[in-house]
Amino acid sequence: MPKLWNDTIEAHRAAVRDAVLDAAAALIAEHGLTALTMSRIAGNTGIGRATLYKYFPDVEAVLLAWHERQVHQHLTRLIEVRDNASDPTARLHAVLHAYARMSRHTHDSTVAAELHRTEHVNAAHRQLRELLSEVIADAVQARTVRDDITPDELAAFALHALAAANILTADGAADRLVTLTIDGMQSTP
Repeated sequence: MPKLWNDTIEAHRAAVRDAVLDAAAALIAEHGLTALTMSRIAGNTGIGRATLYKYFPDVEAVLLAWHERQVHQHLTRLIEVRDNASDPTARLHAVLHAYARMSRHTHDSTVAAELHRTEHVNAAHRQLRELLSEVIADAVQARTVRDDITPDELAAFALHALAAANILTADGAADRLVTLTIDGMQSTP
């Protein structure tokens, strides 16, 4: 087949896949993870169920693909936040605040627990920890973060501490959690 034809077919497949994942995201936001069905997805995308099944064998496959996309978007956003900050201290603050905001989004605990046991989540956690470790190492070099604990260890501590953001409901609580976490990392004179 000509290259143009292949490119057109691939673009169409990507568009259908994105439409399915967008519909799944909208349904999840409106009804929750457990209310997601192939019929609802097909109805929201305007494609037939038979076509939907050509792309995804079941709702679990849709959920997994949706979650992989979410995780990728979060990592991409954190990298953008890091890259847009002006100095090592600003980068650390910006990345931790962005991560805490992302951690506040929770879903049905049973389904979310299953999604978080997948390899793509494990790989994303490794990438996240590496990203934060690099940001912390830069702040150590700038002498704004303590150097008696390795950046990798501080990254692990910070990520675990900020995971608590998902249970905080008070206005400003996530920001206070970030401040507390950063205070624990600051270098001592």
